[in-house]
Amino acid sequence: MTTTPADHSAAAQEGPQFALQRVYVRDLSFEAPKSPEIFRQDWKPGISLDINTRHNALDSHFHEVVLTLSVTVKNNGDEVAFIAEVQQAGIFLIKGLDAQNMSHTVGAFCPSILFPYAREALDNLVTRGTFPALMLAPVNFDALYAQELERQQQENAAPTLN
Repeated sequence: MTTTPADHSAAAQEGPQFALQRVYVRDLSFEAPKSPEIFRQDWKPGISLDINTRHNALDSHFHEVVLTLSVTVKNNGDEVAFIAEVQQAGIFLIKGLDAQNMSHTVGAFCPSILFPYAREALDNLVTRGTFPALMLAPVNFDALYAQELERQQQENAAPTLN
């Protein structure tokens, strides 16, 4: 039996599929509550970074993944210099994955794709506020995903008190 090129493309489409459809900023905010006084002080920043992700199924095979990076920078220990936040989102075509692989894809793989965009948006925002560039280090989303799974398993295994 011979196969035609159309048969091969149909067979290939039956397997798992992944494609980035769009990357966009969903929300962006910046606040420098102590301006302009903060610019006249010695710069000794302390940086706090919070990372969150969420996922929304848009329809049968399209999914929105939102990566939120929230940065709070305090100068000289306790005085807030600025707060910056970006919600970097993407629409992904994801098809043909089992539940475990789908969870890993939207929980780790997609945020890894979005992170460089979010990092650039935050850096641009901070420099527009005339603060020193904020170059965030790369993040291992696979490790964060594994930690979250472990935390959820521990919560489910913990006995409940009645």
